[in-house]
Amino acid sequence: MSTTVTPQTRTAQPAATPGRVTEQTRARYPDAEGYAERDGQRLFYEVYGEGEETVFFLPTWSLVHSRVWKMQVPYFARHFRVLTMDGLGNGLSDRCGDPERYAAAEFAEDCLAVMDATETRRAVLVGVSRGAQWLLEMARRHPDRVAGAAFLGPMFPYTPSQWSLLLHPATQRGFFARMPAYRGWGRINANHWRQDFPQFVEWFQRRCLPEPHSTKAIEDAVGWGLETDPETLIATAQGAMHRDRATLRELAQGLSCPSLVIHGDRDRITPLRDGRALARLAGAGLEVVEGGGHVIGARKPVAVNLALRDLAEEVFERPRTPRDPTVHRGDGRPRALFVSSPIGLGHAQRDVAIARELRRRVPGLEVDWLAQNPVTRVLEQEGERIHPASAHLANESKHIESESAEHDLHCFHAFRRMDEILAANFMVFHDLVRDERYDLWVGDEAWELDYYLHENPREKRVPFAWLTDFVGWLPMSDGGEHEHYLTADYNADMIDHIDHHPEVRDLALFVGNPEDIVPHRLGPDLPLVRDWTERHFDFTGYVTGFDPEALGDRSRLRAELGYGDDERVCIVTVGGSGVGAHLLRRVIDAFPAARERVPDLRMIVVAGPRIDPAGLPDHDGLEVVAYVHNLYRHLAACDLAVVQGGLTTSMELTANKRPFLYFPLRHHFEQNLHVRHRLERYGAGRHMDFDHSTPEDVADAIAAEVGREVSYRDVETDGAERAADRLAQLL
Repeated sequence: MSTTVTPQTRTAQPAATPGRVTEQTRARYPDAEGYAERDGQRLFYEVYGEGEETVFFLPTWSLVHSRVWKMQVPYFARHFRVLTMDGLGNGLSDRCGDPERYAAAEFAEDCLAVMDATETRRAVLVGVSRGAQWLLEMARRHPDRVAGAAFLGPMFPYTPSQWSLLLHPATQRGFFARMPAYRGWGRINANHWRQDFPQFVEWFQRRCLPEPHSTKAIEDAVGWGLETDPETLIATAQGAMHRDRATLRELAQGLSCPSLVIHGDRDRITPLRDGRALARLAGAGLEVVEGGGHVIGARKPVAVNLALRDLAEEVFERPRTPRDPTVHRGDGRPRALFVSSPIGLGHAQRDVAIARELRRRVPGLEVDWLAQNPVTRVLEQEGERIHPASAHLANESKHIESESAEHDLHCFHAFRRMDEILAANFMVFHDLVRDERYDLWVGDEAWELDYYLHENPREKRVPFAWLTDFVGWLPMSDGGEHEHYLTADYNADMIDHIDHHPEVRDLALFVGNPEDIVPHRLGPDLPLVRDWTERHFDFTGYVTGFDPEALGDRSRLRAELGYGDDERVCIVTVGGSGVGAHLLRRVIDAFPAARERVPDLRMIVVAGPRIDPAGLPDHDGLEVVAYVHNLYRHLAACDLAVVQGGLTTSMELTANKRPFLYFPLRHHFEQNLHVRHRLERYGAGRHMDFDHSTPEDVADAIAAEVGREVSYRDVETDGAERAADRLAQLL
């Protein structure tokens, strides 16, 4: 057997293409990868982390590959060494047309070859569905290599079921029969696969994922299934599987290691009674996940991860991590944990203002932050305490940047493809609040907290407050029927969460006013956004984080910042997410023409924390700077600003009554719909279309708007105080 360690990359589709499966940004990348070779077939593997204590996530049926474990790998890689492999017939492993090569015993030997290639002496083996058969064979053939065994939705046909019939030799003859139509389980048919493989894959994966609102998981699973081909799958279907009760009983009773069965009570592939039988025969623990389907690790990752960690700690004789949090009161002072979205800087600015006001209302309050760049830049400047656990967060901003094209960010689809990052980051939060006691959790558009607390309401143990400045995923005009369906499904999921578990959010604050809410529906047959929001949120008014009156005389402020009365100052900024480089370049290209029109123009381009100023074009007289703390002071002093279309910067300019041009990102539903609606209500800013604005057009607009007197609606200045008043009641 030989092993290679050549780096491999899965085939990726264009990230900006709506409705297609892509190789999305991962929450955790492997530390090593390569191939093991057995009997002339190459088997791709990935290794995460280091150490002896290894959790090996086994392959299952070749209709998917190792990415099926994407919700488990990042979490376990923080606590153990993790090994995954693509089973023969899918992913980056070889395809093989020999049915005998897909027998349970052969898969077990493939797993052993990967363990040998990666110098894995023993491991906790985790199998899902057919992977249970490979695991049982491994335990029979190589018990010294199996330190522990976990079975998820196991293919253990011990009781009469559809699978026990399909695995019968007599049924195998029907597998090749031609039928006038292929319906239900009749789709397990070689001719159907050859005629319409995508239809079969979608039918089967939907059956694997029956949980409501599983559109993203189904989309992933269908994409993985289409990475193999009908002939390969036909060969896998003929591979020998264990089906007779005597053999299954012998295998289960032969397990000599700690073991666990995790089964969803809505599994439509392998019946729960088979999981119970396996647990009983093996003397294994049994965890039944309420509402869980077949691919339970994908749709119920928190429950699965916690159960698997319990097993791994038992196997490796570690102190058991308690499911309930340990109480650490210290000196008895109240403590709050803020989790602030890293997509832009606005969340950090308003959250710091709210935390400051909250401390005034709750004497002795300690505030910790679970946050990542660029939010941490603001927090560090403000002297806030960033919890060390923040270092474990997967990078959300980097993912958003990877999804962007030239002034184009399909915000909704980018969010959908961030699912494994959000799951990984929730597990970081879960570890933190299990180990340390807080009296209040505050999530400002911390989507992972809100989603997974509603999915796992028993994990919510202290008051939880949710903040947002928009409600409702909205389709773009060119998104088509599919995007309309997906956004409505995500909104319906949110509605169901609140209806079924209203106790999770002790407080929901909308950063704004009812009039700021768009006049759209959340979807066909769903409520209007405003009606639903008014029923479920309190309104703080906008939170600027500063009082324009406190900035004092504008001439004095300009002098303090180094701006002369004899110059027209134009600030160009695109926020903190790093997706605005194309707009910066467009405005920079407009600078020479703009200066011809406005001879006393002074333009300062603020690249922000995630764009390298050295990578931007340069012109005589143009100033390019990096991150500027308290940028709102410069915006208050300027004669014009050119911005992207994010809410925070545009509302700072509105509050300071400064003229500005804003260019919403293409396909960014929040900037194009939610933010634009709010700005139009305030009568603020001049909307510009990036696609139809040449550098000459931008120069003309700068000349027309610079220094113009504006008459915007006033922005309230007590939003942070109002938010803090409501939060203080929870303490």
